[in-house]
Amino acid sequence: MLNYKNNLLIGFLIIAFIYSYLILNLDIISFFNGLPNLLIIFNEIHNIDYSLLSVAFVSMIETIQMAFLGTALGYLFAFPLSILASRNLASKYSYLPMRCVLAVVRTFPSILWAILFVIMVGLGPFAGVLSITLYTIGFISKLQYESIEAIDSEIIDNITSIGISKSQLIRYVVIPESAPHLLSQLLFTFDYNVRHTSVIGLVGAGGIGFYIINYIKFFEYEKALVFMLVVLITVIIIDLCSVKIRDKYIIKFATSKKLN
Repeated sequence: MLNYKNNLLIGFLIIAFIYSYLILNLDIISFFNGLPNLLIIFNEIHNIDYSLLSVAFVSMIETIQMAFLGTALGYLFAFPLSILASRNLASKYSYLPMRCVLAVVRTFPSILWAILFVIMVGLGPFAGVLSITLYTIGFISKLQYESIEAIDSEIIDNITSIGISKSQLIRYVVIPESAPHLLSQLLFTFDYNVRHTSVIGLVGAGGIGFYIINYIKFFEYEKALVFMLVVLITVIIIDLCSVKIRDKYIIKFATSKKLN
C-alpha cells in the first residue's frame, strides 16, 4: 500500500512537471540558440578598469554593513515572533494570527520591500537595511518556529510538569535545543543577504548593486565586472568563514550531544 502511494505521488509529480513545462511554453532550443549572444558580452570585456577597485571595495563594505544590520535587526524581532508562532509553546489564538502576519511578510520579496522603503525614506542604505530586516524576520521566523516545534515533546512535557514558568522553559530548553539550527539559519541568511543586497541596488536602496546595475544599464560590462568580481570574492570569503563557524560550533555541538 505504501509503495502504491509512493508510485502515485511520483507519477503525479512527473505529470505536473510535464504539464508545467508545456503550459509555460518553454523552448529549450532557444536557450542553445542564444548562447552565442554571450560571446558579445565576453568580447566587450577586454579592458577591465582596475581603477574602480577602490570604489568597489568601499561599496562592498557598505553592502556588508547593510546585510549585517538587516540580519541582526531581523533576528531580534524574529526570535520572539517565532515563539508566538510555535504550536507547542503558544495557543492557537496566538500562533494562527502570528503565522498569517509572517506569511504576509514573506509574500513580498526584499526588492519589493526596498521599493516601498525607498518611497518612504528615500534613496540610500536605510531603505536597504529596512527591506533586509523584513525579509530576515519572515525567513528566520518560519525556520525557527519549525525548529522549535521539532523539539521532543517529552522533554517539554517533563520540564513543564515540574512547574517552571514559560520564560524558564524558553531559556533552559527551547534556546539550547534550537541554538544549532538558529546559528546555521543566521549564517545562511547573512550570506544570502550579502548577495541579495547587490540586487536591491536596482531600486536605489544602496550597496554595491547600485553601481552594477547602472554600469550594465549603460552597457559598460567591463566596469560592472570589477564590482561583480568583488562580490564574488566577498561571498567566497563569507562562505569559508561560515564553514569554520559551523565546524566549531554546530558540528561540535551535535557530536557532543550524541555522545552525552
